[in-house]
Amino acid sequence: MTSEAKNLSHTVTEFILLGFRCRWEIQQFLFSIFFVMYILTLFGNMAIVCAVPWDHRLHTLMYILLGNFSFLEICYVNSDVPNMLVNFFSKTKTISFSQCLLQLYFFFSLGTTECLFLSVMAYDPFLAICHLLYYLTVMTNKFCGSLVIFCWVYGFLWFLIPVILVTQLPFCGSNVIDDFLCDLGPLLDLASACVPIPRTALICGAMSSLLIFATFFYIIGSYTLVLRDVMQVPSAAGQKKAFSTCSSQLAVVFLFCGSVKITYVSPGSGQGEGMQKFTTFFYSVSTPFSTP
Repeated sequence: MTSEAKNLSHTVTEFILLGFRCRWEIQQFLFSIFFVMYILTLFGNMAIVCAVPWDHRLHTLMYILLGNFSFLEICYVNSDVPNMLVNFFSKTKTISFSQCLLQLYFFFSLGTTECLFLSVMAYDPFLAICHLLYYLTVMTNKFCGSLVIFCWVYGFLWFLIPVILVTQLPFCGSNVIDDFLCDLGPLLDLASACVPIPRTALICGAMSSLLIFATFFYIIGSYTLVLRDVMQVPSAAGQKKAFSTCSSQLAVVFLFCGSVKITYVSPGSGQGEGMQKFTTFFYSVSTPFSTP
């Protein structure tokens, strides 16, 4: 399959997603595991999405954000996992050029939206614990709705420029992507085999890094201030309640940032590439189980 895709003399119209390269028996085993995780992820998040609007006691900022976060996870796993599951049993493993770019856009836009939701979810305990007197004044229904709309709109606008730049790149050589989804790095590698693309790579890398590090340091800074104030609470029960809330949210943050670091920051080759692909998928289907 790889030899047939090499040295194409015309513009690429489709890509080949190699996915997990292993024996057929192992692929069947992986398909079974990932399919079960995928179904559990969908049902778990759908239960949260349905519970939040039905129960009026859950109409607070944190639960509204949690409901949107669960809906985001449903969209997130559906952006790449169904196609990956189909490719386990596909002989060609092809995806059209337009479908590949759409998958790239939705995958990264939903990831950007997730970063913003995690930042807003860190703001809620910060305001509730560090500035309790202002909480009810600031956290109105209108403000909560504005935060949710901001996360969705800004999330889908942030990565629009990099995707537009990718659509302008020439793909005239190999069309093989050693991944289970149309990721930015492999696409830039394929395009760079035709012409130098330092400007596009710089813009894409700068926007991704700015988003990841800005939200990560904001979240860590917020929870640091929260934990500082929690340690000053005289009641042991109050400390335990605050710690339980923060720990579950921090678990999601570190799972997300750790997966991003392993996949996009750490250098890898050989076995490392397989681990990068597994980590990307594992995060996309396992985050909901760590959600508070």
